[in-house]
Amino acid sequence: MEGLRMATVHDVAALAGVSIATVSRALREPHRVSDATRERVMSAVRATEYSPNRSAIGLRTGRTGSIALVVPDVTNPYFSALTRGAQAAARESGFGLFVVDTQESTQLERAEITSIRSHVDGVLLASARLSDDELEDLVDSPTPIVLLNRLPRPHWPVAGSVVIDESAGARLAMDHLHALGHRAIAYVGGPANAWSEVQRRRAMERAASAYPDLSLVTMRVESPDASGGRALGPAALADGPTAVVAFNDLVALGLMSDWAERGVSVPGDVSLLGHDNTFTTGLSNPHLSSIGVDPMIFGAHAIDALAEAVVRKRRMRTPGSVVSLPPTLHSRESTAQAARGGGDGGI
Repeated sequence: MEGLRMATVHDVAALAGVSIATVSRALREPHRVSDATRERVMSAVRATEYSPNRSAIGLRTGRTGSIALVVPDVTNPYFSALTRGAQAAARESGFGLFVVDTQESTQLERAEITSIRSHVDGVLLASARLSDDELEDLVDSPTPIVLLNRLPRPHWPVAGSVVIDESAGARLAMDHLHALGHRAIAYVGGPANAWSEVQRRRAMERAASAYPDLSLVTMRVESPDASGGRALGPAALADGPTAVVAFNDLVALGLMSDWAERGVSVPGDVSLLGHDNTFTTGLSNPHLSSIGVDPMIFGAHAIDALAEAVVRKRRMRTPGSVVSLPPTLHSRESTAQAARGGGDGGI
């Protein structure tokens, strides 16, 4: 725009060739306009650098124009990527997003959700560490809540849920490793209070049982990070597996670090497969094979469910829709043909 004048909704409407009302609907209730119209409006918004006045909008609508994303560990690359995906989707839907890090603490998680839900239009709760009983009290709120990596109980009044299809992911893992000749596999799972760990472990056991000639041993880290993986490095190899599947990429990198110090080669002695497919998969040598869902897609589905609930302006009585996203296997150098003589009592 010329000089220092800030763009207005009139400028956006003129450039997009639509009415001011249509611009407002496209930004605040995107489901009420066609994809083509919404794209024209968003292109005009970007071209004019238009920024809606959320305070003024809040006075008219009773909404803040902001949503919160609550994550257990913002330093975990998975949650960093998820934040970027949610932020991009929130921006496209006309919402501001801020992130709350609960530092893997259930007490902090409860306190933050209780404190923040009355100050935002909605809450995205990612990988909640609270138990079902504890979480049930928190989701019964006038503020819409969407769960990420967590399924609600049938009567929970949540706006929706977005999860990874763990059964599909486990089949990808077992099919991939079995095809490479691995018959003894270890699964190094996440912490006991992680809902996704319970689902992933069960899925791994079911997928492994599909192969009569395949044995699977399982164990669990204390913390879902590199230090947790390093701590279980020796135990992961105790039963002589030729392949190890890790709860996430950070745990996998911790395992790899411990093994490297003890002269165990990946994939020469043991193959290694992570989860989440974060940027860290390219930082190791060899590069880490991993299973994951694009965080941009994950974030978009979560924001769509939350935005719809915010627009409806009515309290949920039963759970909203559940979106189950199929993961993808990204095969890299850390998984290879099983080493001869492996799986017979240790490396």
